[in-house]
Amino acid sequence: MRWSSGFSRPSLADDAYQSPPSHSPASAGFRWVRMVILGLPVGWLYFSILTRLGGQWWHDPNFSHGFFVPIFSLFVVWRRRAQLALLPRSPSWWGAAILAAAMLLLIVGVLGAELFLSRISLLVMIAGLVVLFLGWRHFRELLFPWFFLFLMVPLPAIVFNQIAFPLQVLASKVAAAALPLAGVPVLREGNIIHLPAMPLEVAEACSGIRSLLSLITLAVIYGFFRETRVWVRVVLALASVPIAIAANSARIISTGLVVQYWAPDKGEGFFHAFSSWLVFVLSLGMLMLLHQTLRRQRQQEAR
Repeated sequence: MRWSSGFSRPSLADDAYQSPPSHSPASAGFRWVRMVILGLPVGWLYFSILTRLGGQWWHDPNFSHGFFVPIFSLFVVWRRRAQLALLPRSPSWWGAAILAAAMLLLIVGVLGAELFLSRISLLVMIAGLVVLFLGWRHFRELLFPWFFLFLMVPLPAIVFNQIAFPLQVLASKVAAAALPLAGVPVLREGNIIHLPAMPLEVAEACSGIRSLLSLITLAVIYGFFRETRVWVRVVLALASVPIAIAANSARIISTGLVVQYWAPDKGEGFFHAFSSWLVFVLSLGMLMLLHQTLRRQRQQEAR
């Protein structure tokens, strides 16, 4: 015969399952103190690097989009704050190894006067801090905003030139092939297009790399806000490359037409500066058009 009272006492396993881990103010305060203590030397280490990085964003038009990158990443983290708060904290000592790798990159970058490595070490340092204090699950949740931060780091000069020069030549070839269709005879020598009115040089600033880097950044931000499907976001980001190249080629073609049929001096000055903004707006419009096309295709498949 088994006697039972009106109340049953829960087991220890039920207690562990039903009771969420408590975060006392003392433990939370200790974590903040610990993070501040570690954050002060990190800030001191990277102060000059961040100062020079901001200066390059301000003075170099090719990387002026860098100001928006950390702002967007912080916004994504803030937007996911509820999901992050629900994740259990499981600090991992692998974070210490990642911090050691970040310090090694920083030392190599400083001693070798390589700004790219020094700046990348900051991103590795951020990853190490997250893994060390919060764990891998938090880092996986923050992987997208963390990876997006790489777009704020200017490319090394050797890589930048390896991208810019082929873009110059490609834009020159496209313009040299398109202008004769509009009745403009051309002779191309490298990145110089000889028109009857005057020679037109496709300089580095006209290579399209500036609009390319900016459009890639904007495509990622646009896809985040306007699309929920991951594969469409990837398509938009990848499509920004040919879109930027096509828009920049259209800019050079229009400049050649203005030089030939209007006046050579009109191809410089205000028109040249205004056309760069026009190219970016055109690229954005083509990106949005591609997105709308993918949306309509989805709606047709759903019917």
